[in-house]
Amino acid sequence: MVVATWSVTQNAFLGKGHHSTFSSPTECPKLFFVGDCCNHAAHVTKGVTMTEKPEEFAWLSGCETLDEIYCVSFVRGIPPEEVLRRFGVDENTMEEVTFDELDERSAESMRDDVAGYIGAAQIGGWTLVIEPGGWQIAVDSEIHGRVSQGTEVVSVCRHDYASDTFAYIVDGKPVVWFDPRMPDARSGSDPDRFIVEMRRVGLDPNHDIDGPGIAFPIPSSFALASRITGLSFSSEMLDLQFLGAETLEE
Repeated sequence: MVVATWSVTQNAFLGKGHHSTFSSPTECPKLFFVGDCCNHAAHVTKGVTMTEKPEEFAWLSGCETLDEIYCVSFVRGIPPEEVLRRFGVDENTMEEVTFDELDERSAESMRDDVAGYIGAAQIGGWTLVIEPGGWQIAVDSEIHGRVSQGTEVVSVCRHDYASDTFAYIVDGKPVVWFDPRMPDARSGSDPDRFIVEMRRVGLDPNHDIDGPGIAFPIPSSFALASRITGLSFSSEMLDLQFLGAETLEE
């Protein structure tokens, strides 16, 4: 059985104090969280409206391996191997890979419009899932229904040939779901849950489609995700060992 887990030798991410499953930050001394210590993922830090590109996500614009189409998701409290099983993979292909190997295998196995190879890695109380060239956890109700069963998922999807997506899904049901370019057009069981946080990161919940566009839809989406999960998606996360596998064809 192969499981990709967090190693304390990895580089730090960003922030401090969160509700992770560790009883104290010293249990994972190289892992730092965003915001104040809180008891639920929906609690966030105080802040002001972001009018400039969130600096911690500036690296994305120069990342050639995450370009045009990809989906990054955080799944709470479910280990990588189980997340992959829920997604739907060929378990015989599970292996530990670097992000470069994950990206290479994904390019080799790309299907018509979905990722043919994905990877997952555990970070504190969450599992990071990357779908290079994919979008399914954020958009496919059957897949995110399975992956989020009994837990919560935060997903950011960039798709230059369709629509970008921000999704917060709990126990199989979208709670907040919207295109970051149109944050006023939200859906889900509680679409207003994060409107204060959205405004602070530059995703105006009252955005006027006839006015100026959203300046930084994807970086702002990751900033919102970090306020929910307490984890900032950083380039150091790509240095993790991932558990990779080929996805099952429908």
